[in-house]
Amino acid sequence: MTLHLYFARKFLKNFLYVFFVLFAILTLTALIEQIRRFGGFDDAGFGTLLVLAFLSVPEDLYKVLPLIMILATVSMVLGLARSSELVVTRAAGRPALESLIAPVLLAFLIGVFAVAAMNPIVAATQRQHEAQVARLSGASSTLSVTADGFWLRQGSREGQTVIRASSSNLDGTSLFDVTFLGYAPDSKPTYRIEAERALLVPGAWRISGAKEWRFDTGAPIPEVESVEMQEMVLASNLTRDQILDSFGTPSAIPIWELPAFIARLDAAGFSARNHRTFFHMELALPLLLTAMVLVGAGFTMRHTRMGRTGLMVMTALGLGFLFYFIRNFVAVLGENGQIPIIMAAWLPPIAILLLPLALLLHLEDG
Repeated sequence: MTLHLYFARKFLKNFLYVFFVLFAILTLTALIEQIRRFGGFDDAGFGTLLVLAFLSVPEDLYKVLPLIMILATVSMVLGLARSSELVVTRAAGRPALESLIAPVLLAFLIGVFAVAAMNPIVAATQRQHEAQVARLSGASSTLSVTADGFWLRQGSREGQTVIRASSSNLDGTSLFDVTFLGYAPDSKPTYRIEAERALLVPGAWRISGAKEWRFDTGAPIPEVESVEMQEMVLASNLTRDQILDSFGTPSAIPIWELPAFIARLDAAGFSARNHRTFFHMELALPLLLTAMVLVGAGFTMRHTRMGRTGLMVMTALGLGFLFYFIRNFVAVLGENGQIPIIMAAWLPPIAILLLPLALLLHLEDG
C-alpha cells in the first residue's frame, strides 16, 4: 500500500507540473491572439484582453488533457527509471504492471473529476468568452432552446432582432409559427412581426403569412396601422452556418444539463446528434486518460541503460497524438451518422487501452 501511495504521489506531482506549465503557455498564447484580434478596438484595454485570454484557456486546457496525461506518465516513468526505482521494485518481486495500478487509478479519478467539475467550468468560461467577444465586435447571434420552442437573436450596432419559433427544420433555416421582435440601439421596440413561416435566404428572411406592427411611427395604437402581408422580406445578416454555430458547441453546455438540452433540441425539431456524440465522448474521457497512462508507460518503462530512451519517448508521444487524432476522426464519423454514436465514443478509448496493455504484458511477461 505504501508503494502504491508513493507512485500515486509521484504521478500527481508530475501531472500538476505539466498542467501548470501548459496553463502558462496557453495563457500567453491566448493573450497574444486576443491582442492581435481586438488590439485595435477602443474599448479593449489590456485588462479586458487579459480577461478574454483567461476565459479561453480552460477550454484549450481541457482539450489537451490526454496530452497532459501522457506527458506526466513519461516524466514519471523516466524519473523512476533513472533513479533505478523500477529496478528495485522488480527485484522486490513486484511486476511492472502492478506498479502502474496507482497511476492508472489516479488517472481515472482525474478523468471523473474533469468530467464532473472541470466540464461545467469550461462551459461557463466559454459562454462568458463568447459574450465578451460579441460585446466587443458589436455583432451577435445567440440561440436558446426552451420548452416553448427556441429563441434566436440577430443584429449589430444598428439594432437587434429577437426571433421566436415553435419549431424548425434541422438546420434552423425554416421556421414555423415565428415571431420577430425588432429593437433599436437604445433598446426601444421598433416592430413586431408574427408569421406562419420564415425561410432564410441569402441576406434576408422570406416570411409567409405575416402581420406586422410598427412601434416607431408614433401611432398611439399600433393595431390600427398594422399590416397583413402574404409575403414579405426582412433583412438579415445570418447564415445557415451562423445559426448552427449559435447553438454553441456542445462543450459550452455543462454535462449535467446536456441530456435536458438534447431533449429540447429534439422537441424543437433540430438534430442533436453532435450533442449526443459529445455527451458519450465526455463519459468515456476517464477511460481515455487511463489509456494514455498505459501508452506513455508502455514505451518508457524500461531501464535507461538499455538505450534509445529518446526514441521510445518520441514513439510514445507520437502514438498518443495518433490515437487522439483517430479518436476525433471517429467522433466526426459519429456526428455525421456514418457509424453509431456509442461505437464512435467508446470504441477508440477501449482500443487505445487494450493496445498498450497487450504491449506491456508482452514486454513484462513475454
